Formats: sequence, C-alpha cells, structure tokens
Amino acid sequence: MAEGPEPKRRRAEAGDGDGVAAGNGAEAEAGAGAGAGAEPGPGAPFPLSSVRLRRLLRDSAREKAAFVHGQVTGPSGEDTDAVLILEKTPFQEEKIEELLRKHTKLELQMANDIYSTYRLYPPPELSEIKTTVVYPATEKHLQKYLRQEVHLIRESWEDYKNITLPFIQSQSFSIQWVYNILEKKAEADRIIHENQDPSNGFVLVPDFKWNQNQLYDLYLIALVQRRDVKSLRDLTAEHLPLLKNILQEGKEAIAKRFGVPGSQLRIYLHYQPSYYHLHVHFTALGYDAPGTSVERAHLLADVIDNLVLDSSYYQKRALTFALRADEPLLKKFQEAGRV
Repeated sequence: MAEGPEPKRRRAEAGDGDGVAAGNGAEAEAGAGAGAGAEPGPGAPFPLSSVRLRRLLRDSAREKAAFVHGQVTGPSGEDTDAVLILEKTPFQEEKIEELLRKHTKLELQMANDIYSTYRLYPPPELSEIKTTVVYPATEKHLQKYLRQEVHLIRESWEDYKNITLPFIQSQSFSIQWVYNILEKKAEADRIIHENQDPSNGFVLVPDFKWNQNQLYDLYLIALVQRRDVKSLRDLTAEHLPLLKNILQEGKEAIAKRFGVPGSQLRIYLHYQPSYYHLHVHFTALGYDAPGTSVERAHLLADVIDNLVLDSSYYQKRALTFALRADEPLLKKFQEAGRV
C-alpha cells in the first residue's frame, strides 16, 4: 500500500504486488537510538535497534528484499511481533559516479579474459535500505509474508456467490488506512490528484513501494471515493463513468506531475485484490512490478471495454487467481471440492 500496513499501507503486498496489502504497513525510519523496551508512540521512530530477530520469513532475489519476523519488548516486558521488509533501493543515475569514486572496498571475485566480477562496498550514505515496518503484526501478517506453495483457482460466478463472497463477508479486513487517505486524515501531502465526486471520484497517491526518486519503477494507486465496491466482481456498466475518470484523469495527472505519458503506463486491477476497496494500479510499463502476472492483473482499458459490451460481464465469466497454501479462502475452495 502507497500493498498497505502500509503506517505503511500494506497495500498489500510488498512482495506480491499490491503495497497498498491485506494487512496495513508503515514506512518508518530506523530508530537507531531507541533502547530495549521502548514502545513507539504515534509518529515516533520505530525502535529498530531493539528488534530481536525471530526468523527470516522469505527473501526475494528478484526484488532484492528480505521479509523478517522480529519482536520488540514493551515497557512492561511483553513481546510484540513485528514484520520488517528490507529492500535495497534502486540506483539513482546522478549518484552512480559518486558510488564508483567513493567505494570503501573492492574485492575481485573472478577474472576470465575480458570479464571480471568484483564485490563493491559502498559508503554508508550510498547504501540505503528501505525499511518497511508492520507493527504490531498479527499472525495473519506473518503468514502473509511467509514463503508458501501456491495453487491456481478457477472461480465461476457461482463459486464467487457461494464461496468467496461469504468468506469476505465473514472476515474483518481492516481498510481504515484507505478511509484515512480519502478523508485526508493521513498522507494528505502525498495526494497527486483528487476527484471529490462521491460516486465517480477517486484519490491518486504514490504506492509505498515507490520512493519517488526515479521514474522507471513508478507506482501509484487510485482509491475510489465510494465504499460499496469491493472488487472486479462488483463492477457493472453503472461504474463506467468512475472507471473512465480513473483512466483518463489518472494518465493526465501522472503526465503533468512526472512527465510520463499514458502510453508508458500499465494501468490495471488485481483479482483477487489484497484489500477489498476498489483500487487501480498505475505502474511504469518498463517496470516488472509484483502482481502483474496474467493470473492476477486485469488491464483497466480491457475492463472498461468488457463492461461496455456486457454490463454484467464480471457476474458471468470465470476468473482465475492464485492462492497461497495457508490462505483460508483456499481451504474453503478445497472443502467445496473446487480444488
């Protein structure tokens, strides 16, 4: 979340594509001076130096990221779980020459003819690691970031009505962080564009996975103002004005603010989404963003075309998505004999 979370919008998913996520997240600065037993208050730095490592939940060579389960001891001695997402930040062109000149150490690893490999150690100011904190973290957060087997689900409309929708309605998915943004109680200074129409409006904000220092990994999220649309399954022709506003105004706002034309944007929805408040992803076309696989991403322009052809398109067709082995929704499909 702007994966949520995160705090970080866990726009779900630092590792799977939504960083506004099923949980909520919070980007936090490292509290290097915080001592053991410190409990971060509202707005206070997270006591990173007092975290005790419990286990590595998952690491990703592709994303250069590690997902860590840690614990912080509170003032009264109780231990509270936290999830730390450590990501190496992208290179910035203007700092590459400085990196080459100021490296602290260079070790030769291999040399063969014209090819050689080195291990370069940059100075601290050029060794930034983005640290996202989910704190306090629940068991759901820990399971979310744990490496899991994945199963592909083919969900019919009957499956949605009889399995998925009842499951969603039975769960207490917190999306208060979304409402905080819409009501400008949080992240108001990060809003790139806003259409305040209660039915056809939206707010466009940077996703938490994008640090806004470079454009090649540009990532923004459009959050709709209305609160009665959970996902792709709810969309009908009634929502075409809203979807067209997001597509057109979103492209115009990004071109104006960042100079990236609409032809270089990938604009899509997730199904299943990481949180059940309709939102649309805007990413740089050249960026291999998490969650853009064919079994999850649906291009907004295609969604609009489908609804123009048939208002109840997404109440008729089967939709495919992946579920991790530990996800309760997978168990519901298994119990129904659909997996």
